[in-house]
Amino acid sequence: MNIGASQVISTILRHDSKVTSYKIALLRAINDVVLSFPDLNSYHQDVAVPLRLLAEYWVAYYWGFVASNQPISQGQRSERDGKLHNDMEFRPILSEFRRQWEEQTGGLSRAANGFVAIHELRIPRRRATYPPQLLATYQKTLKAIAKTIRTPIQYAGPGNWSVFEKPMTYGDLNGRVAAVPGTQADDLCLVIKANLWHTFQEMSLWIEALCIHEWCLFTERVSQSQQPVSRGETYNLLTARPDNRRPLTWENNQIEILLLEGQEFRCPWTDKRIVQGIPYDLDHLLPLSVYPINELWNLVPADRDFNRHVKRNRLPSAEKLFAARSALEWDYERYGRSTTLSQALQEDVQLRFATVRSLRAAAEGGSAGRGVAAGAIVDRVIDLIEQIGRSRNLARFG
Repeated sequence: MNIGASQVISTILRHDSKVTSYKIALLRAINDVVLSFPDLNSYHQDVAVPLRLLAEYWVAYYWGFVASNQPISQGQRSERDGKLHNDMEFRPILSEFRRQWEEQTGGLSRAANGFVAIHELRIPRRRATYPPQLLATYQKTLKAIAKTIRTPIQYAGPGNWSVFEKPMTYGDLNGRVAAVPGTQADDLCLVIKANLWHTFQEMSLWIEALCIHEWCLFTERVSQSQQPVSRGETYNLLTARPDNRRPLTWENNQIEILLLEGQEFRCPWTDKRIVQGIPYDLDHLLPLSVYPINELWNLVPADRDFNRHVKRNRLPSAEKLFAARSALEWDYERYGRSTTLSQALQEDVQLRFATVRSLRAAAEGGSAGRGVAAGAIVDRVIDLIEQIGRSRNLARFG
């Protein structure tokens, strides 16, 4: 642990002046990015994080504060140039995106839906199933939030740019930093110093807890236009996680095609053979209650009874993960035997893991090549699950 970096984080959260919750949201978003891309730490370099990615997490955090029936202020409204401005500059567009999302998905109003939305729209094949108007509103929302994020970046710490440097486009960084997967040359990026990145990774649970604590205290002090908001109400909004899943019809259909063709899967937890006619669940290796990720590497056929009555919403122990390695590699290789699933797996891996190269070249090399590629994916997936399990001290099964 880097003591200096940890003191910087705690000082920003506890002692920096705050007229909005932006600084708290910034540190929580950095914390979530670090946890979501743990293999970037292997480069031992500074890391470029696109502001649009941080903005995605802000969509999830602030979702609960823009409910149409009870909006919750995140600062006082101010008058500038004769106009009364919102407590959050992006409140109108985020409110409109939430309205469109709920209308599109059935009108269910849950604080956790922000996390569902950002993970759904991060995956190309799932994003393509949503109407253009909603996607356009989402892009406007991210653009507005990314613009707002520049303010807490500039003023975090004792002076302007004292903790973080001014954001730069990735292309202008001239390859001197590592980058989150999917970063484009024209993306405006926040650069996280290597020692700060490592501290976020090592202290993830503590940082998240302190962010939520300080956010609850801050919101309780803000004057609301309706009734006061207690710290308990804010806590419930900030810790809400999805308890339902978006339909995985496409993934299930593709797996059913492979089963009809005579392919066989293996449950990673029981090693049970899954063939045509055998009931199974499409299991989330990382449960939805931990991270609502529907990327294909996180979805494998599993013994239905074990998944529903033993695994449930827990992570496997380190020993259970090690024992499941060969079954996971087998299942990823089966995905490689479908052109459609192979492409989806490649896209999803490229979204998540910086140290895994494109599967295309390996897939073209035949079954042996696919085996190497599948093994590399399994290693990264196990590392990710282990990192999240350790960082968040989550319940596990063995």
